[in-house]
Amino acid sequence: MTLAFRIIPKLDIKGSDLVKGINLEGLRVLGKPDDFAKYYYNEGADELIYQDVVASLYGRNGLKSIINKTAKEIFIPLTVGGGIRTIEDIKGILQCGADKVSINTAAHEKPHLISKAAEIFGSSTIVVSIEAIKQSNGKYIAFTDNGRNSTGREVIDWAQETVQLGAGEIILTIVDKEGTGKGTDIELINEVSKILKVPFIVHGGLGSINQILETSKINSVSGVALSSVLHYELVSKLRNNQPKDFEGNTQFLKSRKLFTSVQPTTIKKIKQKLNQNNILCR
Repeated sequence: MTLAFRIIPKLDIKGSDLVKGINLEGLRVLGKPDDFAKYYYNEGADELIYQDVVASLYGRNGLKSIINKTAKEIFIPLTVGGGIRTIEDIKGILQCGADKVSINTAAHEKPHLISKAAEIFGSSTIVVSIEAIKQSNGKYIAFTDNGRNSTGREVIDWAQETVQLGAGEIILTIVDKEGTGKGTDIELINEVSKILKVPFIVHGGLGSINQILETSKINSVSGVALSSVLHYELVSKLRNNQPKDFEGNTQFLKSRKLFTSVQPTTIKKIKQKLNQNNILCR
């Protein structure tokens, strides 16, 4: 059975605000996550990914209240990541209404956590997030903490190992491309797609419908996690009705500028384009 290609908005959260950076850095406030989540749900999002981008700083995931509220209003799968380091952390996030958890740093520090979590909660619940950065020698190395810390592990080897340990899904973030809207790394995606037998989500650099379409045609890619290409479309609609209680870098919102490297669009338009090109999606 052929599975439908998934369109998954990715919501990076800092405190109570939705933020967006470039190469996972320089986070700028875009709005409140509730507004974006509800809009994407009504637009036909297949899932949502929530990432606490300051979880490593505080040593815990701070999204429980947001997830609890979201799960009562939005009825599509929710994946939650950031600062999840123990079985108890996973249990707590799932009890708040998440369907899956995404782990990165803890998976590198304690690979057995993947196996133990998959055994307790089921492999389909355990997602491993891989932050890939291409090195000067051409190798791709897995990083943690928003692309700051190298693990020394090669991406292909690590992806294989996580699946062997019990991961039910992989999210591959192309850090060099993330937030730029200039396209993703097709070379790496092709290599990863050859060795994975579990659902495989691509994230980073997808800034137009045509780039998404190109990625959707790669065998074994199950879906794309999108931020800028969706967020900047909605920001322009929400700007006049934004609340005033933001924290952090609000300069972009106040400037009323457009992000010119991205060609903003909507989930409905993306799915229409995919269907026109015989890519199965819901």
